[in-house]
Amino acid sequence: LERLKSLMSGGPVEPKDRRFSSEAWRDGPFGWTANLYLLNAEFMQKLADSVDGDKLARERISFATQQWIDAMSPANYLATNPEAQRRLVETRGESLMHGVRHMLDDMQRGRIAHTDESVFEVGVNMATTPGHVVYQNQLFQLIQYTPTTAQVGRRPLLMVPPCINKYYILDLQPSNSLVAWAVGQGHTVFLVSWKNAKAPEGHLGWDDYLESGAIEAIRVVREIADVDRINTLGFCVGGTILASAAAVLAARGEKWIESMTLLTTMLDFSHPGTLGLFIDEPFCQFRERTIGNGGILPGRELATTFNYLRPNDLIWNYVVSKYLKGESPPPFDLLYWNADSTNLPGPMFCWYIRHMYLQNELRIPNRLESCGVKLDLGSIGVPTYIFASREDHIVPWIGAYLSTGLLKGENRFVLGASGHIAGVINPPAPNKRSHWTNEDLPADPEDWFEGATEHKGSWWPDWGRWLSQFSGGLRSAPAEPGNDRYQPIEPAPGSYVKEKAE
Repeated sequence: LERLKSLMSGGPVEPKDRRFSSEAWRDGPFGWTANLYLLNAEFMQKLADSVDGDKLARERISFATQQWIDAMSPANYLATNPEAQRRLVETRGESLMHGVRHMLDDMQRGRIAHTDESVFEVGVNMATTPGHVVYQNQLFQLIQYTPTTAQVGRRPLLMVPPCINKYYILDLQPSNSLVAWAVGQGHTVFLVSWKNAKAPEGHLGWDDYLESGAIEAIRVVREIADVDRINTLGFCVGGTILASAAAVLAARGEKWIESMTLLTTMLDFSHPGTLGLFIDEPFCQFRERTIGNGGILPGRELATTFNYLRPNDLIWNYVVSKYLKGESPPPFDLLYWNADSTNLPGPMFCWYIRHMYLQNELRIPNRLESCGVKLDLGSIGVPTYIFASREDHIVPWIGAYLSTGLLKGENRFVLGASGHIAGVINPPAPNKRSHWTNEDLPADPEDWFEGATEHKGSWWPDWGRWLSQFSGGLRSAPAEPGNDRYQPIEPAPGSYVKEKAE
């Protein structure tokens, strides 16, 4: 109503929407255009939300409507963007020339570049924590990081990152590296660096990622460290792989895991977030026909899907700044990593989306069979630290919280501020954001949040204190990586992480 009054009176647009926050949008025809757009956008979204149908159908209509609304913003077009027009005049047309050049460059690479990619190089100014590759197979390289403390915990820590992205989200730069931080806390850190799947890996399935991936990594780490049990960490789908592997080991009676940490991980896919809108029976059947028996899901396709989950931030923002205004994007390590996509084997991807997202079977004891055994998450029985991000649109925190009811060991749940990545990569030094804790784990996640206490700053120290309980005491840091059987192959970050998706 207030916006309608402002529109009818010719009043200024309120700068609540950052797309229209500059003075150029405040009044005159551009202010009127912005107000009219926002009014129509609100009407269209309410109209979409009022459509009859089942929950999934209504959510899909709402999502598609929002995509159209975002695309039709007057900020996205030169004829209706006063900021772009002003820059065009001020630069005597150079901004438009630069914009066309940016657009042609992006068309050539097949995607919108979100940052100056020439500034970054993996192994030079990203993923630089010292270490060595001590094992590799067709699926992954295993990195052992060089200790920085005289003594380390007897039990090492194995990190299993998502296979749909490069591992160095956990080791971006020294200032925000979870790997380097954990090493500095006195842990011997090992990490799985997944191979970027190409045609020779096109036949690999979910069981391969468990048996030849996570389970093999756990076996090698135990042997190198000469311990019976190790601490483990899984991030996103890496957490799903880790928990599934732990269930396989439990079914075999192998007690190889001392503790698990699951970061923004779903085990119960009842609340799959926006990604769930894309996955239904026809979608799964189409993928199974095309790549289910062998083939590759291109990393570029995955990256495009994730970009459309946040179109204003990851698409239209760059259309305006790069193409209309001719601006070059500044260097940003996180966005460089985001663009460094990874291919997946078709059979693995098809099994994952059907049995996890569509049929949600991992949560049901003994429903799924992997690696020759029935999976029961309740049989894992190890202490587990479960972290979720409050604004995560990929793994909604409510969905991550449901893991507390599936895992029967001693669980701790911590909720961080921000989204899927920024919530996790939140080092202690800047003291940014916040996190919530609650020692109780009620069945309803909203009840957990009602009783939670907010703490300013990073969640990493809380996790560090929790993890220290399972270190098994101290011993002298290893002088050399690997052991007699597993000799260093090459320095970290290794070669697999440098392979580019097609």
